[in-house]
Amino acid sequence: MVGIIMGSISDLKVMQGAVDILEKFQVKYEIEIVSAHRTPEKMVAYASEAEGRGLKAIIAGAGGAAHLPGMVASCTILPVIGVPVKSSNSIDGWDSVLSILQMPNGVPVATVALNASMNAGLLAIQIMSTADTDLRKKLHDYKEELKEKVNQMNVELNSAK
Repeated sequence: MVGIIMGSISDLKVMQGAVDILEKFQVKYEIEIVSAHRTPEKMVAYASEAEGRGLKAIIAGAGGAAHLPGMVASCTILPVIGVPVKSSNSIDGWDSVLSILQMPNGVPVATVALNASMNAGLLAIQIMSTADTDLRKKLHDYKEELKEKVNQMNVELNSAK
């Protein structure tokens, strides 16, 4: 199971990509609003209890100062995947990207592109697939689907001539 957390309900629009890809792969998930700044006790409890609840990875989306992924990573041994969110008070999203990307040694956070929660979901699936042959098969099938989409685009491109 994967935990999906975000600092505010306004982040859900971005984080929906992670939900959608986990559902496509039939991976169980939980989703919560957990603010590093407004509910720090909840954040610490969520992160420190995640392993015991059976989570295998945590996807944490945050905008602005974007402390949520790093602070969560400091409280758990689970892999944390940070999703920088371009929020309404953001500096073109760079504040979020750099806040999540610049973690000190010893507290790693995998960081995907700005607003790229689908990639965060895929990365969580890839991590879990190392111990799950069914997920590995689904990932191989997914990669074939991507190839087919490109092949179909070429067919459409060349038929338009």
